[in-house]
Amino acid sequence: MDPSMDFVPQLELDMLFEILMSLDDPCDLARASCVSHSWHGFVVSNGLSKQLCLRMFPQLSGVDHVTESCSFKSDAESGSSNTKEWDLLEREHRVYGFLSHCSKSMVDRECISDAISASSTDNFPEEGIINTLELRDRVGRIASYWSSKGQKIPAVPETLIYKLVGDLCVVTAIDIQPFQAYFQPGLPIYSAKSVRFRMGYPKASVDLDSVNQSCHDSPNDNFVWTYTSPEFPMAQENCLQKFKFPEPVLCIGGFLLVELLGRVQRQEMDGLFYICVSHVRVMGWPLSPTFGVDLIEPSGKFVLKALSYTKECLPVSSPRRISSLELRRRVRNLEHILNMLRGNVRDVEDIWDEEQDDSDEEFV
Repeated sequence: MDPSMDFVPQLELDMLFEILMSLDDPCDLARASCVSHSWHGFVVSNGLSKQLCLRMFPQLSGVDHVTESCSFKSDAESGSSNTKEWDLLEREHRVYGFLSHCSKSMVDRECISDAISASSTDNFPEEGIINTLELRDRVGRIASYWSSKGQKIPAVPETLIYKLVGDLCVVTAIDIQPFQAYFQPGLPIYSAKSVRFRMGYPKASVDLDSVNQSCHDSPNDNFVWTYTSPEFPMAQENCLQKFKFPEPVLCIGGFLLVELLGRVQRQEMDGLFYICVSHVRVMGWPLSPTFGVDLIEPSGKFVLKALSYTKECLPVSSPRRISSLELRRRVRNLEHILNMLRGNVRDVEDIWDEEQDDSDEEFV
């Protein structure tokens, strides 16, 4: 074959498809589409960028259609049905190609923006889910953890719901630290037997402002889960345990459900089984505001929107909402300090935590 000859028209379509779909890097596929008109036509008309994206994120099978905020001029004759169909294929090529490129080039960061609700809480709000956003298991001299209500049957599960930093987030791993009750005899650790994760979006009828952090409603009543993970065993250890997905998962809708399955620790005081968590961390990266979604109810489909073709992502450190519980804690700590300075406290143990330098954190 002449080295200058374009081999694309010479090959069977199935063979050519297999060759180009062996490219794992979206940048390579984009370069291939720029080689010539015939290469570009084959990549676009066969939706190879979309196929590559679906291979990376099967959750995108729910896309009804794609839109983009930027307009691109077609070279074909205006108004013909062939032009409209080609414009649609070109748009999908741009949107899916850029999404897969962004997903291959981002660096992991923390992705939780807020704690929404827990299936049960033993002492609300002192032991509420908002405490799991604090990395430490105590703030000053105040324990920081979420606790379920006690159960006689150890198989009773618990759930925690979190809002992520964007409607589209790629999640690679989730870290959970069970709480060790350092103030109880024997220093028990209230872990779960195993954990499972679901990701999705709230139903259109749900008012999230009315869902408080001690909500007892079933999460399936208020949310649609588009992804369910395998079940991971959890160790009864006081450490941040990493649960890594086999492949990165695209969270569509921006909500995470943590299912804590089974109880292992009975409380000596009442003989009931509890699950307690001191910290939850989600690792991955947001695709917002570069990309967005519009959900189509009740079909369960959604519109994938390309809002920008620059990789502008959310800040690496985005401020989160300060809960009323955290505010009350800070006020109590200040009261302790004032009483100590006035000589009204016999126990003059220093209540400052050596890491507690975030008292002037921005309030949002």
